[in-house]
Amino acid sequence: MTSRSPARNSSTAARRAEAASEHRGAAPAPERKRVLFVHSATLPPLGADTWVHALLMRYLDRSSAEVHAACAFGRPGEPTPTFDALSVIPGLELSAINLGPELFRRSRLGKVRGLLETAPAVLSVAALLRYVRKHRIQILHTSDRPRDAAVCAALARLTGIKFVIHVHVRYGNWMSPMLRQSMARADAVIGVSEYVRGSLLEAGYSPVKTHAVLNAIDVTAWDHRLDGVAVRRSLSIPPATPVVTCVARIFRDKGQEELIRAMALVRRDFPDTRLLIVGQDYPAGTHHSAELKRLARELGVLENVQFLGQRRDIAALLAATDIYAMPSLGEPFGLVYAEAMAMKRPVIALDEGGAPEVVEHGRSGLLCARGDVAALAENIRQLISDPARRASMGEHGRHVVETLFHPERMARDVMRIYSSL
Repeated sequence: MTSRSPARNSSTAARRAEAASEHRGAAPAPERKRVLFVHSATLPPLGADTWVHALLMRYLDRSSAEVHAACAFGRPGEPTPTFDALSVIPGLELSAINLGPELFRRSRLGKVRGLLETAPAVLSVAALLRYVRKHRIQILHTSDRPRDAAVCAALARLTGIKFVIHVHVRYGNWMSPMLRQSMARADAVIGVSEYVRGSLLEAGYSPVKTHAVLNAIDVTAWDHRLDGVAVRRSLSIPPATPVVTCVARIFRDKGQEELIRAMALVRRDFPDTRLLIVGQDYPAGTHHSAELKRLARELGVLENVQFLGQRRDIAALLAATDIYAMPSLGEPFGLVYAEAMAMKRPVIALDEGGAPEVVEHGRSGLLCARGDVAALAENIRQLISDPARRASMGEHGRHVVETLFHPERMARDVMRIYSSL
């Protein structure tokens, strides 16, 4: 019977002892953050805040985060747009919340009635409190919708957990006191651009708890290979006609009026140019579209401007477009800029707000100062007259979207904020 080498026995024992020691002293895998998103929106169309949060819920790394969401489900057979958007996200724990009707009502009596209808929401908030405790939620994440922010502030105070408010607009005193108070209590405030974050810092928010996370889009939803011929045919636009498109809610700050005024100048050199204005009046019931049509008639460009209303085929419209233009005042970010870039279309915007963080002047589009209609018209003329430049800008824009404005990056940025809490 041969004996084993003492040296080998010693070496094996040492390795086993070392492994056991490492096992005993190894740090356990970090616990997943348990995050609950709160969205009570019930009305169409979905806002940018819901789209952005839906992407976050889908792309947050499930090895680092356990993701829950509370939203308004709607009635049987009549789901809310928010429920439709969130219910298809894999691995999302979804629960119902009902805070009553949204109070976008103009009369004082309407607001009083709305508040009375909202009273039963107390029961829903109580159910949400039980949900938070049952699932040991650690972080609440909501948007700058005032009542959602207030609900999260109350839940955080009752449970001692952290809460985050995602701000999609520039800070201002026009915000409701309820929202401003909730933001002041939040453990972290996220702006969708450095521009939005800067407005929060100017208002006195702590640099430590104030962050900027650039928005993102689902790049795969924007197929730049789409053919716009069918859309042009349906709109009676010849193949060689220059097309400028603006997709946005129709109200003063989105810049549709400036585009129509610019068209009067562009028309002198390119008389067949078409401007497509896509969207509906905001708020509903206002008459901005009628005012814009009257202006186009007065300037003699009504035959150059087509009002298409609300559309679902935005990718196809952009495929039929040569230039995307939206000279929006103080745009916080501009998801539609990124969408146009994903479709390889050059973008025309203003050199202010969050637009310069999305659109690189001279590379993915052209920027100009607010109120400078002549410069706006010149930017349109330059791109109409230079197809090669349009193509180059489109290629660069698509590259930027694929490498920066994608949801994986946005989710990683938000996860770092969660970890800092």
